[in-house]
Amino acid sequence: MIRVFLADDHAIVLGGLQRLIAESGDLEVVGVATDGRQALQRTLQEGFAWDVLVLDLSLPRVAGAEVLRRVKAQRPASRVIVLSMYPEDQYAPHLLEAGADAYVSKASAPERLLEAIRAVASGARWTSSVVAKRLQEQGSDAASLPHRRLSSREHQVFNLIIEGHSVTDIAAQLDLHASTVSNHLRAIKTALDAHTVADIVRYAVRVGLID
Repeated sequence: MIRVFLADDHAIVLGGLQRLIAESGDLEVVGVATDGRQALQRTLQEGFAWDVLVLDLSLPRVAGAEVLRRVKAQRPASRVIVLSMYPEDQYAPHLLEAGADAYVSKASAPERLLEAIRAVASGARWTSSVVAKRLQEQGSDAASLPHRRLSSREHQVFNLIIEGHSVTDIAAQLDLHASTVSNHLRAIKTALDAHTVADIVRYAVRVGLID
């Protein structure tokens, strides 16, 4: 059996994932978390065994991207699937670069998630056709949008800013000083030619990152 740990803050989604995995026949849920701090505490707990972490990107307390970073830093061989509502062609390449083994959109058919879990558990990286196409375009003009040139940490801050989090919230989630987050925010504004947070949000809408 492939041991799966689920981290998602929506009870209905979490319940649906648990049922989906229970009915698969070859997968089992060995733990769940409803925020990023719980996810870190459980998945990094000494002696606790799991094969694949299915991780929501928008977790409270500690953001999903930061959970990914810390899990991969402490357990480099661990297998992590990011499951998110955000557009996979825009978000997946950066998260795969950051260490995710797969990115699955919540709009996908349930079978796609099961396919991804089995693939990454076997040691492979899993990508949808949309993500594979985007990865092929990495060197083209289609992949040269300013936000793609942000550093990994800047990209984390950028994502949290467009989700509506304040500098103080972001500092708490990423375990950084507020002044450090402010420095990242200034770098993001420079990269995007934005003067305010509202300009950053308008940029994200313009390039299709948010509605």
